Amino acid sequence: MTRFRTVDLLVTVLIGAAFGVAYLGYGQLYTLIGPLTAAFKPAEGLLAGIWFLPAMLAGLIVRKPGAALLAGMLAAVLSMLLGSQWGWGTAISGLMQGGGVELAFLLTRYRRFTLPVAVLAGVLAALLEWGWEKFAYYPEMSWAFSGVMLACFVLSGALLCGGLGWAATRALVSTGAVDALAAGREHARVAEA
Repeated sequence: MTRFRTVDLLVTVLIGAAFGVAYLGYGQLYTLIGPLTAAFKPAEGLLAGIWFLPAMLAGLIVRKPGAALLAGMLAAVLSMLLGSQWGWGTAISGLMQGGGVELAFLLTRYRRFTLPVAVLAGVLAALLEWGWEKFAYYPEMSWAFSGVMLACFVLSGALLCGGLGWAATRALVSTGAVDALAAGREHARVAEA
């Protein structure tokens, strides 16, 4: 098992903390679009992938077992402590989202950090989060609407978490800002070749 270096831990915590604060604003966006999605509640799932991003970024940048889960949990717990409208359920969401992303990297034994793996990570996070939300927030929703919401979650997880997270990581790596981390070192090896 690869240990966290201090820089790995600091970057993971920083990602989680930054998103924990940003979630407060994103939560307000959900409140603002509430009237738009009231007519078709499953459409809320189209924005779900943004919530999974701290886990994705930590997983892709740090590339250590537990980084995705830790960043996802930190973002959720900090958001909860700062007054998230979803209360303690936010922490469970962090566990589901971070756990889904972590599972994809675990399936590759933390050896592949490609776009397809990132998309898989977003989809797994979406599946776990949808399961939690179906139970906690939408138990009365029909299974037909729940299925549509699941499709929206999966699409958002694949695109907004997987695709956007992978592209953001590539952009950050190209700046040299993360050269001390696994993603930066891989970029340097590829550039030399």
